[in-house]
Amino acid sequence: MAAIKHEAAIGSRADADAAFTAARCSAPRAWSNQAGDTYATHRHPYHKVLFCLSGSIVFRTDEGTIDLRAGDRLDLDPNTDHAAIVGSDGVECVEASR
Repeated sequence: MAAIKHEAAIGSRADADAAFTAARCSAPRAWSNQAGDTYATHRHPYHKVLFCLSGSIVFRTDEGTIDLRAGDRLDLDPNTDHAAIVGSDGVECVEASR
């Protein structure tokens, strides 16, 4: 499996919750950030599944840049280095691990 999987996937929070359940993920956690907020390069020891619910965010990895908008899903394999910057309208996401 590639370190990153990016696809258009959902239309609502309910769709995201159903996808988390189907993938046997942990309980989802919602978060949001203001326009221009950044996350420095970091990694997680687990497989991260993230859905963008509104706004936008750009993730940067060694494999490239991923632009997420409302409805997009991002999967990151464990220990994938990634950084992010929030788009001009802010962002609301929900994520879980598996």
